[in-house]
Amino acid sequence: MSSSYLPINDVLSDIEEELARRNNLIIAAPPGAGKTTVVPLKILESSWYEGGKIILIEPRRLAARSAAHRMAVLHGDDVGQTIGYRMRLDTKISDKTRIEVVTEGVFTRMVLDDPELSGIECVIFDEFHERSLDADFGLALTLDVQAGLREDLKILVMSATLDIEEINRILPDAATVISEGRTFPIDIRYQPRRANDRIEDVMVDAIANILASEEGSILCFLPGQGEIKRVYDRLENRIGDGVECHMLFGSMPMKDQDAAIQPIKGTGRKVVLATSIAETSITIDGVRIVIDSGLRREAFFEAVTGITRLETIKASQAATTQRAGRAGRTEPGIALRLWQKEQQAALPKFTAPEILSSDLSTLMLDCLSWGVSDLHQLAFLTEPPSSAVEAALALLRKIGAIDQKANLTELGKSVRLLPLSVRLAAMVIDAAKCEQALLAAKLSVLLSEQGLGGNDVDIEYRLQRFENDRSKRAVSSRKLAERIARMAEQSAKTLPRYDARSVGGLLATAFPDRIAKQRSKDGQFTMANGRGAVIDHMNKLASEPMLIIADLTGRAAAPRVLSACRFDMAELDDLPHGVLQEAEECYFDRQSQSVRARYQKRLGAIILQEKQLSKPEGAAAAEALADGISQVGIKKLHFSKSLHQWIDRSEYLRLNYDENWPNLSDEGLIGSLDQWFLPFQIDVLSIKNISAQSLENGIKTLLNWDQARQLDDMVPTHFKLENGKSAIIEYRNEGPAISLRAQQFFGQKHHPSILNGKVPLLVELLSPAQRPIQLTRDLPGFWKGSWSDVCSDMRGRYPKHDWPDDPANAKPPVKRQR
Repeated sequence: MSSSYLPINDVLSDIEEELARRNNLIIAAPPGAGKTTVVPLKILESSWYEGGKIILIEPRRLAARSAAHRMAVLHGDDVGQTIGYRMRLDTKISDKTRIEVVTEGVFTRMVLDDPELSGIECVIFDEFHERSLDADFGLALTLDVQAGLREDLKILVMSATLDIEEINRILPDAATVISEGRTFPIDIRYQPRRANDRIEDVMVDAIANILASEEGSILCFLPGQGEIKRVYDRLENRIGDGVECHMLFGSMPMKDQDAAIQPIKGTGRKVVLATSIAETSITIDGVRIVIDSGLRREAFFEAVTGITRLETIKASQAATTQRAGRAGRTEPGIALRLWQKEQQAALPKFTAPEILSSDLSTLMLDCLSWGVSDLHQLAFLTEPPSSAVEAALALLRKIGAIDQKANLTELGKSVRLLPLSVRLAAMVIDAAKCEQALLAAKLSVLLSEQGLGGNDVDIEYRLQRFENDRSKRAVSSRKLAERIARMAEQSAKTLPRYDARSVGGLLATAFPDRIAKQRSKDGQFTMANGRGAVIDHMNKLASEPMLIIADLTGRAAAPRVLSACRFDMAELDDLPHGVLQEAEECYFDRQSQSVRARYQKRLGAIILQEKQLSKPEGAAAAEALADGISQVGIKKLHFSKSLHQWIDRSEYLRLNYDENWPNLSDEGLIGSLDQWFLPFQIDVLSIKNISAQSLENGIKTLLNWDQARQLDDMVPTHFKLENGKSAIIEYRNEGPAISLRAQQFFGQKHHPSILNGKVPLLVELLSPAQRPIQLTRDLPGFWKGSWSDVCSDMRGRYPKHDWPDDPANAKPPVKRQR
């Protein structure tokens, strides 16, 4: 191995020594240290190396291809000889290959297909800080292999911005080697943009200004392909002669990606407009200026709808540090950040692990195939969300990949073998039943590989373009589709045959929950999962009565359709069993506040056919009425005064003395409708026909005989005064209270209380006009104290009523005074 000096060289002996002593190693080295290309080559020369394969795992295809080419140059060899690479649409390896650079998804498939990792001596996870789902899963599987089958397997985890303490949690016996790296000084500048400024406009101005004032090539970070293309178009007349402009994103043809990172010819300059693909693992020669939008595009999975949507979010502190570091790789540089300096500290420290926001259906299928049903059995650095796990299992059951006990079915085993998401794999296998496996496989590759066939919303149009495309990427993609189709046909040999389907009919088997019905002529649709979707009203698909939607972006309230095609309702009957639902049901009509009956044929939230039926009756009607009460709330029911007091007494006892007492709050009553409501409302069809007596009869069954007795003993309905008068006890929020005209309390020497004097009642004395005079929990003290002040005021206002000086020893009036 020969190379110019790189900072990683300073710790190569440490790396070799640690790997000679142990099998796990963490390497932390900043961008530009040389870890990606130098460490694998060093392992080839190590004393402990026995000739097995070294697998270097990269997060992106561009990084994998670039690393392989660079190592081949350093080794004095051609790619495909000692150093090769393998990825989804491009592979260059041979029998001589010792270092194999692979993408994360390819490596995961390698482990699943060969749990012993036969012939592999060392696995290196590069740029692990990006925390992709495949990287996390790949590491968990590799650790499982090491623990169970291959104690000799060596595992390296490398990163520029790694949380070492966190990774040590699953690699407790790993050593850590840190390279300080070499970064030239970087002048970090901030240029805030106003909230209403489009990032494309701000970026174009920043590029033009810095081209005029500074030397060197520029790397610009933008969130996605759309922003990159818009900036590219606007720069055409603003960058001048001698400046090349390149775009760099994942779905570009490989030759265009390579052109973006190649050295500029002569004395010219280049501007590279890139996504986060350029943050790590690749070096763009000549760059000494970075302009960072501070944004990135992330996919977020909604477990409730099964939809993965793209969102533009702020980049993390670690990501912006990585981006800025690109400016100081070969000489002092400049990093221009398009936000306020004060905002930097508020950014999240690290990019969130993809496992927290991903569809886990493929992961779960792979885990079940691995023999793991409980994900805690694998050493995941971040625990997968339970909601996403449950959604994944529900989808696998829905497509028939697993049974109710989460065992793989024959279909599930076939689905797992295809290098596709579970939805698309199930579609291809199903299509093989009607001899359309190749068409379905092409559709799957088209939907998996961004940009194939262009970016038109209409999938059928993109499919035509894809089939006619003669580019290297398109040819490789079609070959992949042919391989997938052959695998599916092999799996479907014993399955029954069906009639051929349209493109929409095939896609509906993968996305039945995204069949969408038009709800307005301006491109508004409702999907079977109940969510809305919007398509540009100028698009021809906007006028279609039904669509099948494959991909969306934007917020859940109104996601924008990215890819779809027309769907013929005649093919609804070809959908998998259980997708279409027919039922006669009773339901609660909120407008009339009553129960009705209907027949419905529906596809999830889409009602395909409906008709009203005759009068509902029986238990089904009562259940529908109970459902209506859940919708409108308990307060819509007419409780008698005595029932209100009975509930208040019971709640007072529960909240103050016995937490296990039956819950008769509004929420508690809603939760127990099946106990007290349903048995007493058979054949009642509307809220207005529910009798107060039936409600009282029902609710009082919630307390057994012994509890009813305790209620009467501990929480009485009335309090009897010493003068023989009786007062109703109200159980208010502030405690039990009695309220009477002041004269009714005459002769009361002791303060009223319940529970053997433990709980004093709140006494409210009223004027003859029934207005409050005084609130007290110390009636004797009131008689002796401020009563005289009250008397002086009341005698003038109500002279015909008694206002004695000593009310504790006075008698209450016999008759009501006027």
